[in-house]
Amino acid sequence: MTLLPAATNKKLGLVIDLDTCVGCHACVVNCKEWNTSGYGAALSDQDPYGANPTGAWLNRIHTFEITPDKPKGQGEGEVIGVTDEARVVHFPKSCLHCEDAPCVTVCPTGASYKRAEDGIVLVEEDKCIGCGLCAWSCAYGAREMDIAAGVMKKCTLCIDRIYNEELEEIDRQPACVRTCPAGARHFGDLGDPNSDVSLLVKERGGFDLMPEQGNKPVNKYLPPRKRTRLGEGTPATAAIADDTSEAGGLLGWIDRALSGDKRKGAR
Repeated sequence: MTLLPAATNKKLGLVIDLDTCVGCHACVVNCKEWNTSGYGAALSDQDPYGANPTGAWLNRIHTFEITPDKPKGQGEGEVIGVTDEARVVHFPKSCLHCEDAPCVTVCPTGASYKRAEDGIVLVEEDKCIGCGLCAWSCAYGAREMDIAAGVMKKCTLCIDRIYNEELEEIDRQPACVRTCPAGARHFGDLGDPNSDVSLLVKERGGFDLMPEQGNKPVNKYLPPRKRTRLGEGTPATAAIADDTSEAGGLLGWIDRALSGDKRKGAR
């Protein structure tokens, strides 16, 4: 049995914005590329161009269609809290670097461990025997057996990037965070209540994934925001929409052309 550190004052982790994520999989692909060419053994693929491709991926995105659980006007909608509003939610998932990580304590060889200095959960591949106990104990399905290497793989928070002083400071963050085009992924110290990520979690009502498991995941999720319904425009947009007949320039010409107004040269 591997012991967890008594305390980890610094808790590096991710904050993922479910309102902003567009499910483009850029984070998934860049994670695969970086971890294939960087820390540890390469992530293998089996029959990648065949009918049944498989492989080890440290970050995956699950997409759900969320629909209201009650008819319009009879209660709040499921998950997102908006009545009669169906929407798609993209849910990225990787290792959550739990404070009380069962994948560590169940490991018979000590290959799986949690760093005391920053709280990152890692696998020492030379000690891993591929028994799969850590994967069975993970409530989030965040561990991946690399069939070619015969060892368990997981998110490392790109430990070989975040402490690499050869990289520009802007690049010293996980590959998934650096590549996200929507800015849906954030990285920082969640053990510091004044860090940017901690303040973001507080402001947006960030939550733990499956808190009932008691694993105390470090990574947090930000819930989708309520959508503004059609016709609920702000005063600024309403004012613009009231009267555009006197608009000038190209936009005025387009407005008159589309509205059928042939005054002022709209011919």
